[in-house]
Amino acid sequence: MLSAAAMSSPSGNPIVLVPARMASTRLPGKPLADICGVPMIVQVWRRAMEADVGPVVVAAAEPEIVAAVEDAGGRAVLTRPGHPSGSDRIFEALGALDPRGRHDIVVNLQGDLPTLDPALVRGALAPLGDSACDIATLVAPISEAAERDDPNVVKVALSLEEGRTIGRALYFSRTPVPWGVGGHWHHIGLYAYRRAALDRFVALPPGVLEQRERLEQLRALENGMRIDAAVVATVPLGVDTPGDLERARSLLAAAER
Repeated sequence: MLSAAAMSSPSGNPIVLVPARMASTRLPGKPLADICGVPMIVQVWRRAMEADVGPVVVAAAEPEIVAAVEDAGGRAVLTRPGHPSGSDRIFEALGALDPRGRHDIVVNLQGDLPTLDPALVRGALAPLGDSACDIATLVAPISEAAERDDPNVVKVALSLEEGRTIGRALYFSRTPVPWGVGGHWHHIGLYAYRRAALDRFVALPPGVLEQRERLEQLRALENGMRIDAAVVATVPLGVDTPGDLERARSLLAAAER
């Protein structure tokens, strides 16, 4: 797994952007769902601030999200509601926040990870230590067959040399890849982009494989961009359902005792 030293040594001048919108098919309004007395988006903002890699700003689709973050002492910007993805939303926010390009690394942190270990935000920066890497992300080992075969769990074909904790992502799929004897990797949807890579990525049209697998990151691979992934121990809880929300409430309540 990624060492503590690697996780604590961010490179460049990062900014963390958290895209958030009220529309969710399984849990409508989830950014404002109460978790231990504050909205979920505020819990995510707190975890990102605890990572201490750079400024943290929520890129919100609705004014009520902006208000919730600002009421908690955070910073948020209002973006157009109709963006097709979180990447497009953070790109708009970045242009408004940093038009001169002072921040050369952009972390895209999902707004539904209220129990996230802040060390994972730092860990996502580690692959960018290689200048050939355009986009960095995280993976965790899959230990259960049910997880391996679940199409809602995105798997990564990772070229990882023995003894290393960072490898090159060759493909992402909802099916178990690669075939044959050996382990599989669970992709964690937390990205760190070089700024030039984000600029290029959002300008590209959707790819053939991206549309087939319904995985946005394949657009980057289809266009020759390089994605490297750091190995971490566990997958953070993503809140997508009422059951996930109750679990997040329990976990954070226990942590606050």
